[in-house]
Amino acid sequence: MKTYKYIFLLIGLSIFGCSDLEEEPVGLLSPDGFFNTPKDIQTAANAAYGHMTHEDFWGRKMSLTIMLRGDMVDIGDPTTSTRRIEHNDFNVPADNGMISGYWLRVYQIIAAANQAIAGAESVDAADDVKNPVTAQAYFARAFAYFHLVRQFGDIPYLTEPITDLSASSSIGKTSAAEVYNNIIADLEFAKTWLPNTQEARSIPAKSAAHSYLALVYLTIGDYQKAYDEAKGVIDNEGTYNLGLEPDYQDLFDATKIDGSMEPIFALDFIGASDGDDGRDYQAALTGIRADEQYGIGGGWSVAVPSLEVYNTWDGRDYRKAVSLDTTGVFNGNVEPYTIFRDFHSRAVNRPHIAKYTRITGGAATNNGRGSNHNYSMMRYAEVLLIAAEALNEINPGAAEAYDYINRVRARARNSNGVTSGLYPQDVATGLTQEAFRDLVLEDRKWELAFEFKRWYDIARRKMGSEVFSASGLEGFKENFDPNQDYLFPLPADELARNPNLEPQNPGY
Repeated sequence: MKTYKYIFLLIGLSIFGCSDLEEEPVGLLSPDGFFNTPKDIQTAANAAYGHMTHEDFWGRKMSLTIMLRGDMVDIGDPTTSTRRIEHNDFNVPADNGMISGYWLRVYQIIAAANQAIAGAESVDAADDVKNPVTAQAYFARAFAYFHLVRQFGDIPYLTEPITDLSASSSIGKTSAAEVYNNIIADLEFAKTWLPNTQEARSIPAKSAAHSYLALVYLTIGDYQKAYDEAKGVIDNEGTYNLGLEPDYQDLFDATKIDGSMEPIFALDFIGASDGDDGRDYQAALTGIRADEQYGIGGGWSVAVPSLEVYNTWDGRDYRKAVSLDTTGVFNGNVEPYTIFRDFHSRAVNRPHIAKYTRITGGAATNNGRGSNHNYSMMRYAEVLLIAAEALNEINPGAAEAYDYINRVRARARNSNGVTSGLYPQDVATGLTQEAFRDLVLEDRKWELAFEFKRWYDIARRKMGSEVFSASGLEGFKENFDPNQDYLFPLPADELARNPNLEPQNPGY
């Protein structure tokens, strides 16, 4: 009973993190007798989504970790925390504080989802009444495990609430292949029972499960199923109320994103000012030190694009202007990035990421912390790119794949919703399979720049030796080891507590 009460305390405290979900704190209630109606299932499921907006997860620790491991973002401030620099430099020890900081939070997401799924069995209601609610918990569990398996490979896989703490210390690892099978099963349940649309994109609809199935299959190299799932979303664009946002800038405007048709699943931050539930740090981490232009007190210059990102990104591409800040305001004057450090000793003379600082909404605290941003975990443009990439693998040269790429590129030529240039040009047919594969990965790089996708692309396509070479955007990363670094180390303290999690991932 004490274990149950503890778990439910965690669930209750987490619910405040997700603004578009019904907020019903459970407090110290035991689940014995709690699950009586679908509304009770919803209360428990909401907890899983609340954990996602905690500082430990997308508020800072996990999101920053996967951003730094890509080839587009480098450390700007060299005095920042060592645990961050370790990921950027591929010098990560098993006791890295970023990993230990979010590992537990991800399993709290899973625990809350498991509690909702288990509790649903006690609810006496027809399947068509309770399953659409329970499906939200299945989706949350799949979402959490999908991050873990891509980062760590074989992991502990839990499908039920933990009621025996002593037994939990003997849990072993499940193979990555089996974890992927379980993720697919959860998403299939979610796709079957979730409604076509929801009142907010922070609540998963059928399109979210559909789209994540496409990405999961793409990740494991089942290109036929990846294409089939992506095509299923595209064919139901109207039913799912999806479309490309006419102006790319509006995707990163906290005052407009709620009305966009492009996000498929989003994490909705609410400008939280107390504690780390619902607290967003991206504006602070990516903003320019001492910059006055957005009225948030500037940023911390921690995660900053390498200069080659700016130099190699064609200036005719509207997405570049949206994604990067090349000037700041200091002492009331507009100054170029080449002299940012003149105004703060911890600044860096490089363009900075603008997606999370330019229009933060009502920021609750300085540096943009506590923003009103919605972070698109999946948006419709990515589904089009998934379809293009997968189709090229099963039917090279198909005109349909070119159409998907060109649809995304056409939006990139729009400024303020009006076609204003000729770049990026439409892709003409006739590319080899390899050339098209390279092209779609490049298009993902620019379309999804700084949206926490690049590392996963590098890992699934095993591109590290190429992108971290001397010709890469960040230059030669001497510590990168393809035999080790596509996986993270399992947390050392977890291994110490539970020897059944051995062996450690190779190289650590």
